[in-house]
Amino acid sequence: MEAYKLFDAEFKFVSLIWENEPINSTELVKLCLEKLGWKKSTTYTVLRKLCKRDILQNQNATVTTLIKREEAQKYESEALIEKAFDGSLPQFLTAFLDQKKITEKEADELKRVIEEATE
Repeated sequence: MEAYKLFDAEFKFVSLIWENEPINSTELVKLCLEKLGWKKSTTYTVLRKLCKRDILQNQNATVTTLIKREEAQKYESEALIEKAFDGSLPQFLTAFLDQKKITEKEADELKRVIEEATE
């Protein structure tokens, strides 16, 4: 699961690709300049790094992802809960919802998710 670890800048970069894939590497450079303020060299450095980690693929100047957004989000959320809340989902939810109101629809969705996950 460690393969899905993305630092903030990497996550923003991969998000651009998820939203635009498949994307030509030249177009990716333009997009990264516009959205992230990155130079061409930075874009290609991060692209090479993430290709080596099997997160991205660059074939014939066409960039695609090798992992789904949901996989990366799952890793990030599990790592956060483990690090900040000693793995306790109830502690996370309590902290997250403290002084926040959710809609009835959101509450119903959370109930459904919890029921499906219950052993």
